[in-house]
Amino acid sequence: MDLRNLPNLGSPKERIAERRKRIEDECDCDLSLLEQRPSTIGHSDEKNCENMFGSMLIPVGHAGPLHVYFSSQKNMYVHLPLATTEGALVASVNRGCKALNSAKGVHTSSIHHGISRSIAIKTTNTKRVKELLEKNEETWKVVAEKTSNHLKVLHFDIDETNEHIFLTINVDTDEAMGMNMVTIAAEAVGNWIVENDENCRLITIAANVDSDKKPSKRTHEKGRGYEVTATATLPTTVITDILKSDHEAMMNVARAKLIEGSKIAGALGANMHAANVIAALYLATGQDAAHVVEGSLADTTVEATEDGLKISVRCPAILVGLRGGGTDLPAQRQCLELLSQGGDKKHLAESIGAAVLAGEVSLLAAQAAGHLATAHSTLGR
Repeated sequence: MDLRNLPNLGSPKERIAERRKRIEDECDCDLSLLEQRPSTIGHSDEKNCENMFGSMLIPVGHAGPLHVYFSSQKNMYVHLPLATTEGALVASVNRGCKALNSAKGVHTSSIHHGISRSIAIKTTNTKRVKELLEKNEETWKVVAEKTSNHLKVLHFDIDETNEHIFLTINVDTDEAMGMNMVTIAAEAVGNWIVENDENCRLITIAANVDSDKKPSKRTHEKGRGYEVTATATLPTTVITDILKSDHEAMMNVARAKLIEGSKIAGALGANMHAANVIAALYLATGQDAAHVVEGSLADTTVEATEDGLKISVRCPAILVGLRGGGTDLPAQRQCLELLSQGGDKKHLAESIGAAVLAGEVSLLAAQAAGHLATAHSTLGR
């Protein structure tokens, strides 16, 4: 079945329809519900999906607005477009937003670690290669930065094994999330190393030390992309009146689930369901959905106060972009503009961290009140 040679079909809609017809004929099936309107196709057929034969509808729900105090000293109400098929998720996040607004909003902060790539070099003398990299730091950084006008090396790590040396570079990629950008830069640096040490061999420019789209202790501890912390203090009145819960019961759930349960499991990330919110926002705004893996590494902490609870979530790896990839698709672009409201990548990352906190607060309260199964029975079936 040839889905690439489509003679005399100029428009994306025609190409997509022809592929769909060929698959239907070959497999004797009906794929008519995957038909797409021309206005929503954008460049997806050329840039985002090979052999494209349609699109899948994912419902998008609105939660919020959520009052966020950003680290830039700005504060504003953030609207959350959540793409999901999980009943109760949007309602839960929306309730969390209401509670946090009544508790005087969410305060966020962030650290920009940059996007990373790790290069594996095989050598008979790791010490010599390490010295080469350290003594010529400025030279190979220029090599990396020449690959793009939008890339700047922020910092790097060197790790050694018996026969390999790993160079991990973290870079600022301007408005793009930047995985393609940093991959191209890593290849240039890897080639430079080989050119300057004849005993070296470039094994791969994606060597897993960066843990791209994989969970790791290193990402959990050191962060990747944007490390975002979102914090709020919930008075007892908000917990009882809006969340319909009890602050002591919430503390008990936090101790059992977030501390002891996570420890027994050996969890990388002790949270309620951070990946749920991150996945929904990533899908709606055209981010790389596989980076939900790093998003799941979040840690949620709960502390008792004189009149309620202080709840924080640390998301060590929020990986987002304002340009490139799925963010340029028409529907995703509209949702991205709704969420970002003209802000930069840092603003976007902190908005997502605040949204995660809304989800954490609501689910924690639901479990403490024994409402989890009831909510899913009512809203999820």
